[in-house]
Amino acid sequence: MKFLAPIHLLALLGAVWLIGCQTPRVARPLTLHPENPHYFLFHGRPTVLITSAEHYGAVLNLDFDHVTYLDTLAVDGLNLTRTFTGAYVEPAGAFNITSNTLAPGPGRFISPWARSTVPGYAKGGNKFDLTKWDEAYFTRLKDFVAQAARRGVIVEMSLFCPFYEESQWKLSPQNAANNINGLGAVARTNVYTLDQHGDLLAVHEALTQKIVTELNGFDNVYYEICNEPYFGGVTLEWQHHITDVIVATEHRLGRTHLIAQNIANGSAKIFGAHTGVSIFNFHYASPPSAVAENYALNLPIGDNETGFKGTNDAHYRMEAWEFILAGGALFNHLDYSFTAGHERGDFVYPKTQPGGGNPVFRRQMKILGGFIRSFDFVKMRPAAGIVKSGLPEKARARVLAEPGRQYALYLHGGTKAAPVLNLPPGHYRAEWVNVFTGKIDKREIINHTGGDATLNTPIYDREIALRLVRE
Repeated sequence: MKFLAPIHLLALLGAVWLIGCQTPRVARPLTLHPENPHYFLFHGRPTVLITSAEHYGAVLNLDFDHVTYLDTLAVDGLNLTRTFTGAYVEPAGAFNITSNTLAPGPGRFISPWARSTVPGYAKGGNKFDLTKWDEAYFTRLKDFVAQAARRGVIVEMSLFCPFYEESQWKLSPQNAANNINGLGAVARTNVYTLDQHGDLLAVHEALTQKIVTELNGFDNVYYEICNEPYFGGVTLEWQHHITDVIVATEHRLGRTHLIAQNIANGSAKIFGAHTGVSIFNFHYASPPSAVAENYALNLPIGDNETGFKGTNDAHYRMEAWEFILAGGALFNHLDYSFTAGHERGDFVYPKTQPGGGNPVFRRQMKILGGFIRSFDFVKMRPAAGIVKSGLPEKARARVLAEPGRQYALYLHGGTKAAPVLNLPPGHYRAEWVNVFTGKIDKREIINHTGGDATLNTPIYDREIALRLVRE
């Protein structure tokens, strides 16, 4: 056996060390925070997800410039977007949405499944072959996720969506009328079941495996099983089965991502959750009772879609602040100012729109994000009873606190208040934050001997926030 001389051995070890240093580290995907799994950990930092984002068509709509859109989210300080796979698509005018990104124009819809050579798809062009993939779709999908990663944006990949009406089912590649495979000759309410699916279950399994495999290398993605499964006949058993498919696929790949389940509109108590699910999403969650009802699960709770409260910002701003300060980890405002051709979020929509969104609102969501991140929030918990008195009539307060150290308060209602908080002795810095501008409207130092402390707000316009930290 030939031995290396010491000098040669040192050189070899140095070369190995250098190669190791040059090998890029694979970042861990978004995960639960180990100290407080009500929140996330991303790239080593405690994370809450706050956004005002487009209507889920960024990938499937070829007319949508997703790079400009993601640039806009990054500039606006937002860190989440939600997208649909293309198993579901909408007709123009659905839900009274003008310039809907989920309703591509003729010939501009791209799906995970390849087109066949047979004409006759209901939205124009050839029918689909559910046994073949469209590689152009997956190139676009991966570029979308990669571009989001470069900008610090997390992608929620919502795999499936129920068919609310016949008009949506009529356009789905899964409908037997739109594919060459003779699959999907069933009622729209039977598609997402384990026993009445018209041979579509294998299609669902294959699509789930394909998406999860293609995106496995990304750290800025998590999977939602199905959007609003409480409509359109989606069964809980089918959702659990798809969760099993995700878990098994990622086990084989050796890299796991979080899985989300959409529970209800408004709120509901969660029972019998699948052990593979780590995030529970609600829509239109105001007041944020969904958080309080399920806080004991010790997992992130999200308000993942807003709307149907008009086009004014006021309700959605209140919903965001209340949800996050109730202990929520995720807020996703549905922003209709993002359309194809208006990827900077500057589309001026009509008052008939089912929701809102605009550049000013997005800046206000950046203020909310900055406010919560200014705390060591993983050490904080909801503190519903800490404000004892001093609020205007019909006003309400939401408080997150690490008692004795840090308090985040959002006050909604009135124009002047003197909230009374029970505080331990200490030297506190109080800052009243303008939720419209992000400016500090009032600062003071409070030398408190313990017990009830009265904090006088400045004059405010219906809403104000307090950052109270013991120094």
